[in-house]
Amino acid sequence: MVGIVRTYTTIGIDGQQLTVECDAKGEVYNVNIVGMASNAVKESKDRIFAALRNSGFDAAIRRFTINLAPADIKKDSAALDLPIAISVLQSIKQLPVEYLTRTALIGELSLDGNLRPVRGVLPIALAAKRDGLDALLLPYENAEEAAIIEGLKVIPVTSLREAVQYLKGEAEIKPATVDRDKIFAVLNDFPVDMHDVKGQYQVKRALEVSAAGGHNLLMIGPPGSGKTMLARRVPTILPELSLEEALEATKIHSVAGYAKDFRNGILTTRPFRAPHHTVSDVALIGGGAFPRPGEVSLAHSGVLFLDELPEFKRGVLEVMRQPLEDGIVTISRAATSLTFPAEFMLIASMNPCPCGYFGSHIPNHSCGCEYGAIQRYRGRVSGPLLDRIDIHVEVPAVGYSDLASLPSGDKSADIRARVNAARAIQRARYSGDGIFCNAQMNSKLLRKYCQMDLASQEQMQNAIDKLGYSARVFDRILKVSRTIADLEGLPNITSDHISEAIQYRTLDRKYWG
Repeated sequence: MVGIVRTYTTIGIDGQQLTVECDAKGEVYNVNIVGMASNAVKESKDRIFAALRNSGFDAAIRRFTINLAPADIKKDSAALDLPIAISVLQSIKQLPVEYLTRTALIGELSLDGNLRPVRGVLPIALAAKRDGLDALLLPYENAEEAAIIEGLKVIPVTSLREAVQYLKGEAEIKPATVDRDKIFAVLNDFPVDMHDVKGQYQVKRALEVSAAGGHNLLMIGPPGSGKTMLARRVPTILPELSLEEALEATKIHSVAGYAKDFRNGILTTRPFRAPHHTVSDVALIGGGAFPRPGEVSLAHSGVLFLDELPEFKRGVLEVMRQPLEDGIVTISRAATSLTFPAEFMLIASMNPCPCGYFGSHIPNHSCGCEYGAIQRYRGRVSGPLLDRIDIHVEVPAVGYSDLASLPSGDKSADIRARVNAARAIQRARYSGDGIFCNAQMNSKLLRKYCQMDLASQEQMQNAIDKLGYSARVFDRILKVSRTIADLEGLPNITSDHISEAIQYRTLDRKYWG
C-alpha cells in the first residue's frame, strides 16, 4: 500500500505544495528518501523512525521508499518530518489514506514523538488556502500565526500520537482562532515617542518629510547628538500597517524564522532593522545555499537603519544600490532565481570625521583628524549611494538649554496624522500608476506631477549650475518638493518647496564636494 500525504515547503517567501508518498515492502529494514531531498531531509529518517517507535507504532523490518514530489524542487525543511511519518503509517495500514485528501501537514518531530515549531508557516497557510485545502495540521506553537488566514481550518497538535488520533477520528481538536480586530487594535503601540527627543527641530522636520514621502535620509553629526534616538522613533511616525502589508512583512519574517517573536504571530508595527556594521553582504541582501531573506527584506514596509554608515564594508553598501532603486532583491542560483521584496526606508547616520567632532563647537572636543583621514573616512560612502539618499540633514550637538528643558515638540501621533494625510493624497494621486508614495515616482510620473513654475525653475537651475548636482539628485529634489507640498495640502510645487528640498541636499556638497 502507498501512503500519500499533502505538505508544503517554502520557496523564497511563498508556499509550495508537495506530495509525500511512501511504499512499504516486507523485506529487511531500509529507508530510502528520493525526490531531490537535501542531506538534512535524508538524515531526518533516523529521527522520524525513533519518533514512530517511541510513540508506540511498529514500523520496523520493512523496506520503505519515500518520494517527495515534485522531484525537480529541492527540499530542505524539517517541517517534512510529520508528513513523512504519517505517510509511513499509511503505507503499513495503521492509518487510512482517505482522511488526508483535503488536509496538509507540517511539523518537525523530536525523538520522543513531540512536535517542534517550524518556520514559514504563514506563507504555507496562505498557499494552502490558495490551493483550496480545508485544513492545515501543524505544531501547537505555530497555530496563532496560521490562524490569521481566514477560510482555513488550523489544527494544532503537540505530538505525533495526537496527530494520528485526530486523523483517525479518535480525538477532537478545536481549530485555532484569533481575534484579528484585537490584534490590530495594538497598532502603533510603541514604547518610544518623538516627543522624547529634546531639541533637533530641524531634524524632526526632515524626518517628517521623509516619512510622508517614503524618502531615504542620512543624518550627519557628532557623537551623542541623538542620531540613533531619532532613527529608532521613525516607525512611530510612519502610517499604520494595512492587513496586506502586515501579512507580506510577516511572511518574510516567518521564512527567516522570526515570526515566533511577534505577539499573536503577526507583525502589527512597521519593522525596524538595525544591523551591525560588521554585517556581511549575504546577511544584508539575502542568499545562501537555500536563499533566505536578508536585512533589506526583513525591513520591507518599514525602516532599515544603518548606524555609522562609513564603518560598513564598501562592498556591503554597494550591493544595496539595486534594492534602493527597484524595491526588490533578486538572488540567482544555478537551479533557480528568487525575488524578495525590499520596499524600505533607509535611515543612515554617520559622524563628519573619524573622531566625530569636525566642525563641532563642543568645548574640549575639537577635531584633530588630518585632512587625508577625513577624506578617506567620507570616501567609504560612494557617490552613487549618496545620490540614492533623498535627504541629507545635519544633526548638531544638543545645547544645555534644550537638555535642561522638558521634552517639547509634537508627539509621534500628531506627526503621524500629518504623514497619513500626505500619504492619502499620494495614494489617490497614484491610484492608477501602481505606486503609493512620492519616492517611487519614475521619470514619466515626475514630468506629470512635479511641474515647476518659473520661480521654481530659476531656483532649480541656480542650484544645478552652482552645486553640480547629477540628474538623479535633480529628480530627488523634485520628489521631496512634491512631498513638502503634500504635507501642506497644496496641489502645485512652489519655490518655497524647492528651497527646502534643496536645503536637504547641501550637506553632500559640504562634506563630499
